[in-house]
Amino acid sequence: MSETLSRSPQAFHVMAKPTGAKCNLKCDYCFFLKKESLYPNSNFRMSDDLMEAYIRQTVEGHRVPQVTISWQGGEPTLMGLDFFRRTIEVEEKFARPRVRIENTLQTNGVLLDEEWCRFLHDNHFLVGLSLDGPRPLHDAFRHDKGGKSVFDKVIRASRLMQKHKVEFNILCTVHVANSRRPLEVYRFFRDELGARYVQLIPIVERANETGYQEGTEVTDRTVDPEQYGRFLIAIFDEWVRRDVGRMFVTFFDAVLASYLRGASTICVLSPTCGESVALEHGGDLYSCDHYVEPRYLLGNIQERSIRELVASEKQRRFGLDKSATLPRYCRECKFLFTCYGECPKNRLLTTADGEPGLNWLCKGLQAFFKHVDRPMRIMADLLRSGQYADAIMNILAEEEGRSFPGKEKIGRNDPCPCGSGLKFKKCHGGD
Repeated sequence: MSETLSRSPQAFHVMAKPTGAKCNLKCDYCFFLKKESLYPNSNFRMSDDLMEAYIRQTVEGHRVPQVTISWQGGEPTLMGLDFFRRTIEVEEKFARPRVRIENTLQTNGVLLDEEWCRFLHDNHFLVGLSLDGPRPLHDAFRHDKGGKSVFDKVIRASRLMQKHKVEFNILCTVHVANSRRPLEVYRFFRDELGARYVQLIPIVERANETGYQEGTEVTDRTVDPEQYGRFLIAIFDEWVRRDVGRMFVTFFDAVLASYLRGASTICVLSPTCGESVALEHGGDLYSCDHYVEPRYLLGNIQERSIRELVASEKQRRFGLDKSATLPRYCRECKFLFTCYGECPKNRLLTTADGEPGLNWLCKGLQAFFKHVDRPMRIMADLLRSGQYADAIMNILAEEEGRSFPGKEKIGRNDPCPCGSGLKFKKCHGGD
């Protein structure tokens, strides 16, 4: 055990599912609802003893000054507000000096009310709210168990969180319906909802009844690869010209981190994975939220600690396999440094040479990476020189002969804002 713990990561992320696969909605593309079959005799409620073990082991297992306690589902708010009040008491019990505990909650928003929002604000929760865009796009695949729309309830939840100053971001899945209307989706979040943080999660849904990562057929809800690329490009082009520093799109920030530091900030674009695990309501720990299936069961945290299970050889191999199983086509790609084959769960194609392991999204991702390469390099240069990345909006405006309100005009003989020391016309000015 000591050898295993010696190679454990300094930090790890646990997606705790206190209600397992139980949810008050029945979204068509939800892969997790099918996981209910793993626990046929369960009441799908995490006990207080297990909740305490999760929090204690997570706090004790970290060797960094910030620990995240994360709650996901299913729908975690089905546990009731009193359960989460008790989690705060447990955190205070196991808090360590100079270690900050952050709480996150992913929810469909249906149960959020004034009391919930006061609690979330007072305890500094970061909330992820699931919303796929304007009403017709959101309702395409997200609905309650009777097939009825929950759009108004989700919008109400967002307004209540804004009223109570709860920090939240939007989790938008990208599927066959909303992928065709990228700017409508983005502008809805920005202009109508007033959101400032957006996650874009592509739906790649395997056509099987188990929810397991097997087979190569996808459902008709799955986003088309090339359309996914066009979706990202359209939003990026609007964002990079007017919203840098004001709107935060997780995927764009993660790609920029690759250009700036050589490593992404999200697991799907990292060379290895395995430090983000899923905890079921009964204590079973799985390799990943997308791999909650028997062959990826690491063990139960009531028998072995989370830190030990994350450091196990089985989980270490799971993480390393992300790069080890890449086909040659990916290893030789110029965008390997910022992609690394994206998420292994989406690798269901073969290359032109017949090698397995090509990502379903490859064509779209390649188109996006090629399109954003130059602006990403400019923003990385700006940041390295101590500037703000939003200076790119002025640079692009100058190049395109546009004015950019609120930004000082750059003369062609002025120093380039990237900090290179060259004149603008000799640097990012295009000469």
